[in-house]
Amino acid sequence: MTTPPPGAHAAAVIERGIGRRRLMQVSAALGASAGLLSACSSPSAPAAPSPSPTAGTGRVLQPGAGSIDGDHYLGSEPDSVLWGYVPTIHSTPSLQMASGETVTIDAVSHEGILEDQGRDPLAYFAEHGVAGEEVLEDAVAIAGEYDRTPRDFALDGPHVVTGPVFVEGAMPGDVLKIETLEATPRVPYGVVSSRHGKGSLAATADGGAPPGITAEQIMPPASTRATDDPDPRQWGNVSTFTRIEDGQGVMDFGAGSVRFPLRPFMGMMGVAFSEASDPTDPSANSIPPTLGGGNIDIRLLGEGSAFYLPVHTEGALFYVGDPHHAMGDGEVALTAMEGSLRGTFRLTVCKEGEGDAPAVAHRYPFAETADAWIPIGLSDPDGSVDEQVSDLDVAMRVAVVNALDFLEQDLGMDRPTAYAYLSAAADFTISQVVDRTVGVHGVIPKAHFG
Repeated sequence: MTTPPPGAHAAAVIERGIGRRRLMQVSAALGASAGLLSACSSPSAPAAPSPSPTAGTGRVLQPGAGSIDGDHYLGSEPDSVLWGYVPTIHSTPSLQMASGETVTIDAVSHEGILEDQGRDPLAYFAEHGVAGEEVLEDAVAIAGEYDRTPRDFALDGPHVVTGPVFVEGAMPGDVLKIETLEATPRVPYGVVSSRHGKGSLAATADGGAPPGITAEQIMPPASTRATDDPDPRQWGNVSTFTRIEDGQGVMDFGAGSVRFPLRPFMGMMGVAFSEASDPTDPSANSIPPTLGGGNIDIRLLGEGSAFYLPVHTEGALFYVGDPHHAMGDGEVALTAMEGSLRGTFRLTVCKEGEGDAPAVAHRYPFAETADAWIPIGLSDPDGSVDEQVSDLDVAMRVAVVNALDFLEQDLGMDRPTAYAYLSAAADFTISQVVDRTVGVHGVIPKAHFG
């Protein structure tokens, strides 16, 4: 095991004798530092983000190569990942570890290996000037060898899902605290894709324009879709290759280019939620987020963040996927700047009443950064069970209720004052509008309580 570099995570000692919830109430009342939510049974608070050393250097992190900072390592092999589906409560763990330990995971992006891109990453990325040695070996292996579940491009999710990890001591009713200690790009490039029927400006099922836009404003343009061709490569989807230079994403257009900052994070972090015994049951599809987390797509969940998920089965069965190099709130075109990442995570089991997670996290996903608390709302948190609800108003209301519950139960605010405070000083942002179940998250600055 490699010793974690200085600054990889911040050490903090939290007095837990009076319980985390009471400690939060006292801290808020006294104006103490508001970064106390990270107590649980873990020894550290969320770390302040640090620059990823690979960004902009051209360095490629092949599976297991370079520095591995976790207590454990998990790669993405064709015979262990799931493609398009997430683990269910019946899944066999790929790794077992103790609560409070860390794991480094080499996650693989689906972009460049999908059927509409030829399912040949060497050929696909060669078209964009990427040398063979800069294409990840695990991506090539998955594209060529994956056969754990049958692939149906029209029905399956796109994501390569790594895990699950069995965390000792985790039981239903507990919370799994996931601290992201590292999110390092494994390659100096990524891809943003827009696919027919799947972005914020997608056509309706009958090919018409959705409310608010005209047929000419549909993206990708409806005229480019060959609906009767069985080959997904002929479906007219648009993928934009994006290179990394000097720690920035770079897209070329015409005679110019646009540059934007990288913000690596894992779009998918989850625990087993579906009770299906069939690993390809629609309830385990990788696209919609659920009460088990999954494809949550909140761009604040990078290095230094903590994500809290209610546990639904013994061991929690943690998994990751959908690695992002950068993403705007809303993820409007369908994908973020997708690119493979090396992530290091500390996984800690939080028991109720024992230096616990926030109360809301025992029933719903919740997050925090060094600077803010992040209540979350989903339009349909059971995934695709009993049809699909994609209503942002529903997600917004749930996020506000979860924010109120947190302020009342964990910071001791009366509910009318908390409601007024949220209206005056908190922000509620669209997480994404493209994952069938849409999401909204709030941002409550900790400084307001310190």
